[in-house]
Amino acid sequence: MMDGMNNGWGMGYGYGWIIGLVVLVVVLALIASAMSRKKSSKQKYNSPHDILKIWYAKGEISKDEYDERKNHISFENNGIN
Repeated sequence: MMDGMNNGWGMGYGYGWIIGLVVLVVVLALIASAMSRKKSSKQKYNSPHDILKIWYAKGEISKDEYDERKNHISFENNGIN
């Protein structure tokens, strides 16, 4: 039998729904986090040449540095160190 205070929720005063709401929010947050990690793992990684082009375009390296590093990367990729 229910005594009027518990309203069938077992928590008293009918506030048991708050626990259900908290559990739902936690589950949704975990699902969103898992989806975010899955999405970020699919990101394409730039090649060294692409990174060099970006640095040069931003003005972070000079033309001479760009050419030198590009040649260095090309030699490494061809097995010549």
